[in-house]
Amino acid sequence: MELKKNPKADLENKRGMFFSIGLAVVLFSVLVAFEWKTYDQVISSLGQLQMEDIEEEIIPITQQEKPPPPPPPPPPPQEILEIVEDDEEIEEEVEIQDAEADMETEIFEQPEEVIEEPEIFTVVEDMPVFPGCEGAGSKQQIDQCTQNELHKFILKNTKFPPMAKDAGIQGTVYVSFVVDAKGKVGKINILRGVSGGKSLDKAAIDAVGKLPNFKPGKQRGKPVQVQYNVPVKFRLN
Repeated sequence: MELKKNPKADLENKRGMFFSIGLAVVLFSVLVAFEWKTYDQVISSLGQLQMEDIEEEIIPITQQEKPPPPPPPPPPPQEILEIVEDDEEIEEEVEIQDAEADMETEIFEQPEEVIEEPEIFTVVEDMPVFPGCEGAGSKQQIDQCTQNELHKFILKNTKFPPMAKDAGIQGTVYVSFVVDAKGKVGKINILRGVSGGKSLDKAAIDAVGKLPNFKPGKQRGKPVQVQYNVPVKFRLN
């Protein structure tokens, strides 16, 4: 039997059209899938807070009562002084107790005693006199005798330190000393020494320290302190 088929009902003729439509649908779906965007959900409303009417509580203002001031202290008892005769014996003894100082205690500062040292002169009306020069003649001759005997004594009692001699140290040491109001020699100081010659300074001080007592100098008839400055020479032969 021969089959009869309507050529319009043959789907083979429309395969190309269906393939194109399917391909277009697939491409459209893929495109939509890539272009599809999602957004985070935003809460558009937080709602409304309903507040009930709260009655305000009125707090009364109170005032703190101050305590009454303490009563004033009683006045101290007054002592009654009894006048007695000079011959009458008093039995009560006054007892003195140590009292600690408080903030209200007044402290009286004791003025410090300023001890004024007597003035030291360099030139006075009557200069000190070296022993043995009292009868040298006039005041000028006595002063000249004192100067000569002073230098002779220092030269005689000055010993050249062996250590300085071996080191070849020499020079002049200037020494000051004071003849006090009693004629004693003291307050011996080095005015200028020799560089590197400490032993020479000590030898000069020792020589001046051996000076005998002078007849003290006087200013307006009163014994005073007088300062002398003398050179002590150390020379190598």
